[in-house]
Amino acid sequence: MEDNSLEKKFSKFIVIISILIPVVVALLFSVKLKDYGINVQPLSFLPPIYATINGITAVVLIAGVLAIKNGKRKLHERLMTTAIALSIVFLVMYVAYHMTTDSTKFGGEGLIRNVYFFILITHIILSIAVIPLVLITYVRALANKFDKHKKIAKITFPIWLYVAITGVVVYLMISPYYV
Repeated sequence: MEDNSLEKKFSKFIVIISILIPVVVALLFSVKLKDYGINVQPLSFLPPIYATINGITAVVLIAGVLAIKNGKRKLHERLMTTAIALSIVFLVMYVAYHMTTDSTKFGGEGLIRNVYFFILITHIILSIAVIPLVLITYVRALANKFDKHKKIAKITFPIWLYVAITGVVVYLMISPYYV
């Protein structure tokens, strides 16, 4: 019965975090520190770093799945915890960049523009959707509810992997337009 209480204990936390992160990111995305008299240099060096972190996250996610498929549970646990940590580091850098730097407009035209915006929009929507999925999946593992963990992980993994990979793709597509 303790396992159910662990899931219940974290359920409110998961809901709060799943709402709070996208709302705070959206609010901070519109905040420019210079508008508040805070004189900071633009952190224009961050996009290739956080794109690389997205790429590393994708590799870590795949390694985590391979680890569990090969019966290496402890390695799987470490890799998935690392993937969560990398995602948090990405988010902090992403917000810091956008608080110090004006947004870059995509300059492509025609079909490539439509492709870019399709990838960007699906990336953003799924990056929001994956937050509760990751948290629920993680809590179910902590609660030793591995049957339920495995069920939701089959949904969480491809979405999280898509978000990580498309983060790199979005960066590669917009990078020629950085000033």
